[in-house]
Formats: sequence, structure tokens, C-alpha cells
Amino acid sequence: MHIIAVVVTFNRLPLLQRNLECLRANRGVSHIVVVNNGSTDGTADYLATLPAAHFTIITQANVGGAGGFHRGISEAMQQGAEWIWCMDDDVFPRPDCLEHLLPYTADARYGILAPRRLMDGRIYTNDFTAYNLTNPFASLHKGKLASCPPTEPTEIAGTAFEGPLIRREVVEKIGLPNRELFIFCDDTDYCLRTVRAGYRILSVPAALMDKEHFFSTDSWAERNHKKKWKRFYQVRNATYLNHHYGLNLWVRYLRPLIGVAGYVVTALATCAFSRAYALKDVARFWRAYRDGLAERLGIMQP
Repeated sequence: MHIIAVVVTFNRLPLLQRNLECLRANRGVSHIVVVNNGSTDGTADYLATLPAAHFTIITQANVGGAGGFHRGISEAMQQGAEWIWCMDDDVFPRPDCLEHLLPYTADARYGILAPRRLMDGRIYTNDFTAYNLTNPFASLHKGKLASCPPTEPTEIAGTAFEGPLIRREVVEKIGLPNRELFIFCDDTDYCLRTVRAGYRILSVPAALMDKEHFFSTDSWAERNHKKKWKRFYQVRNATYLNHHYGLNLWVRYLRPLIGVAGYVVTALATCAFSRAYALKDVARFWRAYRDGLAERLGIMQP
């Protein structure tokens, strides 16, 4: 079986090095495609030392995780991959991770196989079992596994781009990830398209990956200040998903409005005494919401 791993990285060389070491310890990986989104921390020099027989290195401008997976999966398809193992540079598959996924590749119903992620030894998951496209007052994601993680393989509807093993036929049928999303929701969008195409997604708890824990010592203000630029994409892309796939006007317009309102209220309530948000961020959140409704995607301008 021809399995190609696709790793997307940006300015996290120590994590990338650990990730690639873990990948190479997994028997069954035929080749590794590394997409370097314009790193400036020495990543390019390190990648240049890797043997071409085992690695394909793609260096491009920073087009986000979505653009990275778009390019990497395209390359894996051109190289004839039967299955494509996708992940960011901050997850570390255990040596037998792939081994636990492989038995389920024989079942043609499954288009994506999802490993379990652990953070500091505890289960970390945002996987869910269904989509809510009708009730605007509830989350898009139904049946979140975080509340009661299963111990046996379980069918789900969505997972993150942190280790999914994707069947070639899925890519042939639904295409590549939407690179215009840049970051956030590109994985949810891809899983939704997979499910709508008639494929199933299976979560395999025995297949374990460790995930890096960021911002663990930061205060609330510090953490949100560092992640603020990502929040605008989160608002825009979540709005886009609800508007694009919602089955009624309430989901298409009201649910995104409720979502952006939470960020606006938080920014207004804290900007006077916290560095997490500034007053100008309110306008940016509103613009992100409007862009999502208009389905204007791509890299957001300052």
C-alpha cells in the first residue's frame, strides 16, 4: 500500500524535527511530503539536508494550513498515493499509530480514518459525530466526543487536520481542501464534503498521537492577544460554513451573528483594561462576519 504523509509547517523547526522523527518510526509510510510555508527560522536549511529518496520538499509563500494541505495533498496524489496521512507539525504519531489505522483501510466505506490525540497525556479531541445545519441556537458540531471519548472505533462526522488518513478516492471525488480558507475550518469543510459524498469517517482510539501544548503558562490576556489574529479567520470561516451549508436562513445568518456577537462583546468589555483586544478589533470582527456572509475568502488584509 502506497501511503504518503503530508506535513505542513511554518516557523516551528524543533516541532517539525520531532514530528518527522515520529513519522519515520511508523512502518508503512512510503514517502513524506513537507510543505514549508515560507519559514524564516532555519527550516529550509534543515529540510535541504533530508534525503530526496524519502522526502519531497515544497517551499512556498505562507498560504496557511489550508493552502499547505491543498498543495501537499495535490503532490501526494501526483505521486500515486493510495492513502494520504495529513498533519500539522505540532502532532507526533506514536510508533504504532499507523499500524492501528491500517486494518480499517480494507473497508471501502471509510474515506477518512482519524487517530486519537493526547495533550499532556490526556485525551484532546474536537471530533464530533454529526452536523447541525438546521438549529441556529446550537453549535454546528453535534455529538462532540470531548464529553465522552469512546474506547472503541466510532464513526464520526468531523475531525481536525491533525492526523487524518485520507483515501485517494475521496480526493478524486471531492477535490482538494479549500485553500482560500487560509486557517480554521478547512478541515471541517473537508470532512463535511467527504460525508456528503457518501463516505464515512472512523475515529480509531488505539491510534495515538501526542499534541503540543501551547500557551500553557500564559494569562488569559496574553493568550488571547497572541491568538487574536487567528480569531478573525475563525469568525469569517465559521460564518462562511454556516452560510454556505446551512439549510435555512436562520442558520445561514443568525447563527454566525450570534457567534461574532460573543467576540464583539468580549472585546468591548475588556479593551479598556486588557491587552487582549483593542477597540479597533470590533470593526475587524464585524468585517470578518460580513466577509463570511459574502463568501469572500483568502488572506485577510490588516
